[in-house]
Amino acid sequence: MTGHYDELETRSGDERFADLARDLPDAIGRAKTAPALARILQGVDADLVTSRAALAELPVIRKSELSEAQRKSPPFGGFTTRRPHEFEHVFQSPGPIYEPGMRGGDWWRLGRFLFAAGVGAGDIVQNCFGYHLTPAGMMFESAARAVDAAVLPAGTGQTELQVRAAVDIGTTVYAGTPDYLKIILDKADEMGERLVLNRAVVSGGALFPALRQAYADRGIATTQCYATADLGLIAYESPAMEGMIVDEGVIVEIVRPGTGIPVPDGEVGEVVVTTLNGDYPLVRFATGDMSAVLPGTSPCGRTNMRIKGWLGRADQTTKIKGMFVRPEQVAALVARHPEISRARVVAERAGDMDVMTVQLETDAQDAARYAGTVLDTLKLRGRVELVAPGSLPNDGKVIEDRRSYD
Repeated sequence: MTGHYDELETRSGDERFADLARDLPDAIGRAKTAPALARILQGVDADLVTSRAALAELPVIRKSELSEAQRKSPPFGGFTTRRPHEFEHVFQSPGPIYEPGMRGGDWWRLGRFLFAAGVGAGDIVQNCFGYHLTPAGMMFESAARAVDAAVLPAGTGQTELQVRAAVDIGTTVYAGTPDYLKIILDKADEMGERLVLNRAVVSGGALFPALRQAYADRGIATTQCYATADLGLIAYESPAMEGMIVDEGVIVEIVRPGTGIPVPDGEVGEVVVTTLNGDYPLVRFATGDMSAVLPGTSPCGRTNMRIKGWLGRADQTTKIKGMFVRPEQVAALVARHPEISRARVVAERAGDMDVMTVQLETDAQDAARYAGTVLDTLKLRGRVELVAPGSLPNDGKVIEDRRSYD
């Protein structure tokens, strides 16, 4: 399938800037009609939030806050602009966390991903995402409907029946986690059946290069997307296979873990997402995932920001000498000294003892001057090591645990 899903995908930089200036104030204003967001954004003038820089001044919302709000005010914690019965679906993800859903209009926006993968009219999608409690099955069902593909609502398990259905129906596209497709293919081999699958659209797990190649060797082109139950589609692969293109319905920032401060393009940090979904308008929602901006635009012609995909988890909270050290404490340490560009806490073992080293990127020469700040912010004493600016690894880690208990 050639072309693009809509004209949004190929906007110029100037067009994107102008559209953001128009749409962002409306999105923030809509968000402030949700009770929980009205409290979080109290005092924010939505009309002034017209750029990414202005957005970066707003507080970050973490999943722990959402979970706590839902416990106090179930099911959605005041983060939606509709009442629960006004949604067409209510889902429960592990936690538990409750998410709303709507059937119309490709509410989770995954149709854009399926279109980029070449899925459309004439295809039958074997949807092996779960349909019970969690929303993944309905997310991909909605996406298939958006691109005029038919769906076999297969869910998970009963692999022999999955093979039988795939053969009898002639499903052409697999949707599910990356590894479950291999189970289906192996069962088909065992049963002596040949499947006509030629594409796979996957999410919810790691797509290792060797697994992607194994599917390619069977004639199955596999592409993946990055999506969550809360936010819907965040980013997706295109046939160009260079990074993941950010969806047109969200604004993605990469921030230093423990802060809401955006990092320079190319530096690894935490993915923070603002969704333009008026029913569930999460603003600067921290995913807990790590990624980095990939410079330039995709060769496929889509012009939105690209990210490198999943690069680990941002929650690096670590217990050292019996005390928890959190990324936000490391951020507070850096904030105390303008001459420090980055910091990294390293936990190691010396015999039966924990040892903490605090590495600071700075041109300063006197490590002793920072000992007091380390104690004040981290509540622990540790060795301070000064390193040259730009010398710490670009992996997004602010706390590195090198301890082994083997």
